[in-house]
Amino acid sequence: MAELDLLRERLQSLGSVVVAFSGGADSAFLAWVANDTLGRDRVLALTAVSPSLAGDERTDCAELAAEWGLRWCEVETDEMANAAYRQNDPERCYWCKDALLAVAGPVAHAEGATVVLGVNVDDLSDHRPGQRAAAERGASFPLVDAGFTKDDVRSWSRTLGLRTWDKPAAACLASRLPYGTTVSVEVLGRVERAERGLRALGFRDLRVRHYGDTARIEVPLDRLPDVVSARQDVVDVVRASGYRYVTLDLEGLRSGNLNH
Repeated sequence: MAELDLLRERLQSLGSVVVAFSGGADSAFLAWVANDTLGRDRVLALTAVSPSLAGDERTDCAELAAEWGLRWCEVETDEMANAAYRQNDPERCYWCKDALLAVAGPVAHAEGATVVLGVNVDDLSDHRPGQRAAAERGASFPLVDAGFTKDDVRSWSRTLGLRTWDKPAAACLASRLPYGTTVSVEVLGRVERAERGLRALGFRDLRVRHYGDTARIEVPLDRLPDVVSARQDVVDVVRASGYRYVTLDLEGLRSGNLNH
């Protein structure tokens, strides 16, 4: 049986769901399939708003919900109030997801629904303590249950005509900070401004890693020459965001590489 059929069966077994909706390829695909399978009245897409969510991603969530006819709401999470989150040790993601489920849980209870996250099979092999926090609070991972890999999500998204099929991965802004660097609104804002400026220059898939006054830019290997060609513009937009030094990582973009 195709993964999509298995996913629909799993969603039907849950009955009603609240989808943790970040607008990324995985959560968007899950929200669309859930809405198509269960109907609008039994699916709520919920976007957690905090300083770690880039403004462009928040806007895209709203646009996707409107395009696809999703029931959608925003909730504010307060992970920044938690010193265990701000200290940014390897368990940071645990406290982020714990804060998400703390607000999503009551919403799901009111809906008579289960909170579902767009975790896929490939995510299980990375350091993702947030998955543990979500599971502890009763969330479900339908993509994992149906055997979806990252490539499966993108392939099925393309087949279904979803514009998110090739959307670059966009982890929370706090993931740009090495462990041990304190998470603050000021630092997250600096990273967000730098990445927004670089996207305006045409670099769609990127990360700006934060090292104090130094920004370390990661782009796919085939875009390294383009960064060098646009050197002055790149330096200008990154310095304008608050960095003194602008560096380019010659190893290229590696999602989640600060976990190693």
